[in-house]
Amino acid sequence: MRNGKRYDRGSGGGLGVLLVLGCLVLAAVFFLRQPEGAGDAGTRETSLSEDMAGSGERGNTQEGDSASEAEGLEAEASGESSAAAEMPGGASTGAESEGSVESSVISEAETSPQEVEALIAEMTLREKVYQLFIVYPSSITGIRKVTQAGEKTREALENYPVGGLLYDKSNMVSQEQVRTMMETVQSYARIPLILTCDEEGGRVNRLMDTVGTTRVGPMYEYREEGPEGAERNAGTIAADLSACGFNMDLAPVADVWSNPDNTVIGDRAYSDDFEQAAELVAAAVRGFRENGVACTLKHFPGHGDTSGDSHNGSVYVYKTLEELRAQELIPFQAGIDAGADAVMMGHLIIADVEDEPALFSYRLVTELLREEMGFAGVVMSDSLQMKAMTKHYDSGEIAVKAVKAGVDVLLCPEDLEEAADALIAAVESDEITQERLEESVRRILTLKYKCGLL
Repeated sequence: MRNGKRYDRGSGGGLGVLLVLGCLVLAAVFFLRQPEGAGDAGTRETSLSEDMAGSGERGNTQEGDSASEAEGLEAEASGESSAAAEMPGGASTGAESEGSVESSVISEAETSPQEVEALIAEMTLREKVYQLFIVYPSSITGIRKVTQAGEKTREALENYPVGGLLYDKSNMVSQEQVRTMMETVQSYARIPLILTCDEEGGRVNRLMDTVGTTRVGPMYEYREEGPEGAERNAGTIAADLSACGFNMDLAPVADVWSNPDNTVIGDRAYSDDFEQAAELVAAAVRGFRENGVACTLKHFPGHGDTSGDSHNGSVYVYKTLEELRAQELIPFQAGIDAGADAVMMGHLIIADVEDEPALFSYRLVTELLREEMGFAGVVMSDSLQMKAMTKHYDSGEIAVKAVKAGVDVLLCPEDLEEAADALIAAVESDEITQERLEESVRRILTLKYKCGLL
């Protein structure tokens, strides 16, 4: 009121000053009422006439906010935005609701990258089926000891368009030779390949003992170094793998050495304590991911409390599901929550659940691992050349039963063509639906996309 009285006493020019002040107040009120986010570059460039357009201006602002949200969702789907997108496993955390977990699993096709969906749309049935296989290079070339990628490799990949290749010590001569072989074989593939090996450290390695990459001992020996040591070791292994041209490791071991008589796992485990193993496995997953190599938790649902060796025959686990949840599954859940890219099924028979190996069990693969534990990444078998498989099943039977249970990747079947032909026949007869097949292809291609291969 003081200013108003002052202007009432002044000359006619005071009225002009009052009008100017009034306009400034209105402008200030207008800008204070703008919705959050309306001050982005696009809005600042809007003309004065558009700013004064009342309800029309408000509608433009909302449209801009929706576009920003859409961009955010697109970035999440392509693995470029949120922490969830940066975790290929897509695992839920305790903060997420049960509904959000269910939604993320159901909408895989809707949220997968456009590059993946475009590729699936143009693939033949045969190409889709062969994406489910990771095999030794000798399985497709017919050459027992493959140490280079040449014309036979190129022809083999045309005839057998597999999803990836698994290398062992027989393929390794020198770091430069391995790197050249990886680069060349990748150049031959129409759809980029997963290139992997078993590089755990300790007695299970393919590079350290052959081409002299950094020596890392058995994981059990480092348990007292805590998460920092586990993450550092995984990072070292991953960096060496990447330098040699690999994009995935079949590690870390998430089994717990809870049975002293177990020799097949033994010091490959990170610990003999479930909680400590969980902490260390999660750290190892971070180490692999931070160094650009996809990783695989193995051997689900836990091989550490067995005394048998699935390389030689059937192995039984005599624990109930509740006991597994309270013990063996703890490190697997921790690894999934840390963003593990893949989970390998052990050739284990869980007597309380099924009388067949775990990779044939819908209850274990789909209901337990995917739905209950929230894993949305790639589920793979262990080597299908182990006697736990070959003594009891043929390659075609294994492939069909595993895929029906929910397995995505079939590792090194004894007879690749038999396995692939059985899957093709199963899809053509609708024993396995096209949708089920494409679920696995989508997960595999999405992993490749997140590895920068697509």
